Amino acid sequence: MTPPAYASFAQWSREGRQASYVRARKSPGAVLDLLDFVVPAGEISRPAMPDIVLFQDMLGGSRNRGDLGRGPIDVISRKGNFYLGAPGFAPWAVWEESHQLQSLAFSKAQWHAVLDEASDGSFSFDSSCVYGQMFDSPALRSAFRTLWSLYDDEGAPSRLLARAAGCEILAELCRLGGTPFTPAKGGLAPWAERRCLELLRARLSDDISLDELAAEAQLSAFHFARMFKQSLGVPPRVYLMRLRVEKACELLETTDLPITEIALEVGYSSNQALARVFTKHRSMNPSDYRRAVRDPLRAVA
Repeated sequence: MTPPAYASFAQWSREGRQASYVRARKSPGAVLDLLDFVVPAGEISRPAMPDIVLFQDMLGGSRNRGDLGRGPIDVISRKGNFYLGAPGFAPWAVWEESHQLQSLAFSKAQWHAVLDEASDGSFSFDSSCVYGQMFDSPALRSAFRTLWSLYDDEGAPSRLLARAAGCEILAELCRLGGTPFTPAKGGLAPWAERRCLELLRARLSDDISLDELAAEAQLSAFHFARMFKQSLGVPPRVYLMRLRVEKACELLETTDLPITEIALEVGYSSNQALARVFTKHRSMNPSDYRRAVRDPLRAVA
């Protein structure tokens, strides 16, 4: 029987025979598809797809034999290490023990133009010296932890977060694969910085994308993200989060709006999502903050 055709890794993870292994899924606007899944010991395989897929081993200690796109491998997995699956290749692997993986898929259609521009045309999805190997990268480990943490904090993931995080991760993969991106040359022009910050403030409640901000600055998404960080000291997603927390503080101080309405006003899907982000950055929840600024003596008591 001919195996079903899947247009993407995301579709295969929902509809393929191993869909039941998926424990958690974060899919921000189809820009990135981040999965956490546990697979029992034995063989696992999938059809070829036009995506590159980055896997992180969350447990380690199991023998892994197979082929992810660059010839046979036979290794003992290590906790926190990565594997990169090649596009257009049907990988297979045999694990001697049950294992937990987290994966991040990059659609060739979604990302090719960004990568081509970032590398001045020298990038190719079809060649990387890290395909099919086990490797470590502190930068990638940090990025994976940050992604899961932010998704858990913010509830509905934002397109800005997804695109910016994808650019950071792909930049590291290209560096490891021998095709480093061209370095950013300085920060944003003053007019571009001003217009982008005005747009962020005006659309706090919207799911604004990195591409929209980059268009405002007349730059590609990849170059904009790096130049924004050079100018403002933090990535666009972090700056947006700070603006949202500042606006929430202002509304808590000056209005009697319910916290649920304030959450929606500053771009969070629920009061719980706002509370998680707010507590992390103000060391108290929104209700306690409102009491503290409205009646400091009572709050201390």
